[in-house]
Amino acid sequence: MSTNLDELKGLVASITADRQAQKDKEKRESWTKYVSLSMIFLAVLAAIATQRGAGYSSATMKQLNEATFNQAEASDQWAFYQAKGIKESVYSQELDSLNVFGHADPKLLATITARVDRYKNEQKDISAEAKKFEGRRDEARVAANVAADRAREMGLATTVFQIAIALGGVTLVVKKRMLWTTSLVIGIAATLQMVRVLWWM
Repeated sequence: MSTNLDELKGLVASITADRQAQKDKEKRESWTKYVSLSMIFLAVLAAIATQRGAGYSSATMKQLNEATFNQAEASDQWAFYQAKGIKESVYSQELDSLNVFGHADPKLLATITARVDRYKNEQKDISAEAKKFEGRRDEARVAANVAADRAREMGLATTVFQIAIALGGVTLVVKKRMLWTTSLVIGIAATLQMVRVLWWM
């Protein structure tokens, strides 16, 4: 009976020691739950950066489409300008021919002169319209460049967030606090990059 009692005491002592060892291990590694929480926080920030970067990419495409549309409209206006110029040139030559011979009907001369003047005036209006479309095109190109720069810089923030998260994952496997600290520093750098793009670019 004493042997059974000794075995039972040994078993209880072993279980107690195992429990204590487990508690000590949990105490030593309790910081890993903070690693997990920080990785979740970094993942949320990475998702925000990704979403904003996609928004900037969409804005880039929209502005490039707007620039293309305005360029097409300006080209159409310049083609129209050229057509009016050709008509004006034809009537100017006809007017010159009639003036050379000097036998022209004054009513016909007045009609042709009016047409020449009309086409010149129409060319001025068309030129102004074409330049307006070119101005809009240039504004859209500038806006596209700004949005593209922001998308690229936000992409950098997203990449740095991903590196920080991956390093945090490795921290949980190898249980090295220095890796967690490095992960947090990289995460802070990514956050600063994201803030810079959102508010100062």
